[in-house]
Amino acid sequence: MSSADWYYHFMLAPGWEHGCPSCSFLADTIDGTLVHLAARDVTFTAVSRAPLAEIRRFQQRMGWRFKWVSSHSTAFNHDFGVSFTPEQIAAGTTPYNYGEFPFPAEELPGTSVFAKDDAGAVYHTYSSYGRGGDLQLTTYNYLDLVPKGRDEDGLAFTMSWVRHHDRYETGPALDPAATYQPPKQVESCCGPAEAKVDAQTFA
Repeated sequence: MSSADWYYHFMLAPGWEHGCPSCSFLADTIDGTLVHLAARDVTFTAVSRAPLAEIRRFQQRMGWRFKWVSSHSTAFNHDFGVSFTPEQIAAGTTPYNYGEFPFPAEELPGTSVFAKDDAGAVYHTYSSYGRGGDLQLTTYNYLDLVPKGRDEDGLAFTMSWVRHHDRYETGPALDPAATYQPPKQVESCCGPAEAKVDAQTFA
């Protein structure tokens, strides 16, 4: 194989006010690894269903430099089992991580890896969902070293304490009983003619 591309399915749907805080928690650690991945012929790309202008606005706010593409108006995220239709959500049988369970949002995270051989053929070599992404959450690996560990006992869901890195001082106070709430919808700035990158194109 001549190269590999690691895609992270970042939860940012069209019209969301911001990206998922938990995906952002992971993304905060990516930029520093890019040069090391490149030395081993590996690239990292985030992919979201939001139009490219909405992705760029949030990426600029967060200060990230990694490559981030839009799968807007394609079936890419649905094909890899990380985006769901309103009908699937209403039915309460969201198909995710090789099972089905109710989830109140249209997006969930995942990782997919593709490899390209010397002849240019592309292969899907790996996908992981749910707790399979734990290893990528570098801050958790550090928290596991300290006496209190992750300190998430008693929370309604484990990552309810996580905020965007610019919101720890201004965000809402931690409510241990708060359940997951999808990001609010805001009016999209982008119509159907919004420029986008086909996420299925191997870079």
